[in-house]
Amino acid sequence: MGTRFEDRTDAGQRLAAALGQFRDHPDTVVLGLARGGIPVAAAAADTLHLPLGTVLVRKLGIPGHDETAYGALAWAHGRTVRLINKPLLERVLEHGVQQEWLDGVEKRERGELLRRVELYPGSNTDVAGRTVLLVDDGLATGATMRAAVEAVREGGAAAVVAAAPVGSIDAEASLERVCDAVVCLHLPGRFRAVGSYYRHFGQLRDDDAVRLLAR
Repeated sequence: MGTRFEDRTDAGQRLAAALGQFRDHPDTVVLGLARGGIPVAAAAADTLHLPLGTVLVRKLGIPGHDETAYGALAWAHGRTVRLINKPLLERVLEHGVQQEWLDGVEKRERGELLRRVELYPGSNTDVAGRTVLLVDDGLATGATMRAAVEAVREGGAAAVVAAAPVGSIDAEASLERVCDAVVCLHLPGRFRAVGSYYRHFGQLRDDDAVRLLAR
């Protein structure tokens, strides 16, 4: 299929075109999922003339298969939201993965989440009564996005839209059940790694994310 987007900024600008009804919309905020979703969200927020913030999320990856998430964590308003894919977790345990290994994964990811709370501006954005556009650079399993949705729902969001440049069909279907709307520009029939749909998909550092949020 080839690449679809030049980089995350290009993806965010193109995503904004599909979210045009929210341009200059009062009581609407764009929240990028940290870290990869932040530059996409920043470009979309600039185009739509909307405020930018972030939702801090961490994938809970299966040991040895870190890209496959059995759950996710999201931080919002002083508490951590934990979302677990119970059927997948049961299969993982049946195939010999030890619970103590999973406990170790979660302990590590909770620690990283709290480290970022102290560092990232925009992680305490007030969403009560607002329309929230949650933006990521791609939706593979949708686990981190679902955790983010739950976090902003608990924060009192009036409406939640999940948006990404590319995603799997399964991820979109799972998000449609928990969001007011899902916007995904490209839904390949056979989903590959998110980065394969970008020409430039570099690893983001903390200072990259902080710079975008602070501006």
